[in-house]
Amino acid sequence: MKVSEWAKREGYHMQTVYRWLRNGTMPVPFEQLETGTYVIHDPKYEAQPTPNLQGKTACYARVSSSDQKEDLVRQMDRLKAYARNLGCADPICVSEVGSGMNGSRRKLNKLLADASITRIIVEHRDRFARMNMELVESALAASGREVIVVDDSELDDDLVRDMTEVLVSFCARLYGRRSARDRARRGLEAMERG
Repeated sequence: MKVSEWAKREGYHMQTVYRWLRNGTMPVPFEQLETGTYVIHDPKYEAQPTPNLQGKTACYARVSSSDQKEDLVRQMDRLKAYARNLGCADPICVSEVGSGMNGSRRKLNKLLADASITRIIVEHRDRFARMNMELVESALAASGREVIVVDDSELDDDLVRDMTEVLVSFCARLYGRRSARDRARRGLEAMERG
């Protein structure tokens, strides 16, 4: 694992981690490659979790508008294939058209309320929720349930993601939920240019 990723997950400043690496006081195993790059081998993150196959698995796909229904079908196909690779032969498939900012999505709320569903598989974090997904994940984990994100790659760093979420929230209130994301994106692009 990269130093920056480990530092972020553990809540340490990168300079502190680099100092530990240079001094040899790193609390977890690491190696230095020939190129000089450090690789951290934290067993907590490198151990492949065995999926909890007790309970039901649900695949949840969402798009924002009805003109994206073809993408909804493709998204669900990818989720079903992922569930089969986990060992779940017959996942519950739920697809929904609605804004990620809308907290009253009927189908998602039904999934969250069903305690027999122990895993909800989504393709990207924003397909599940635009904001505060960490809170939902924590609440589910407290009851022995989980959200599995197939593609958890984050293009934004924390500050940019937080700023985007705040802008989307404000734009949703001002201009309506449908165009909020596009207006927030345009606002960020304008900030980067000027």
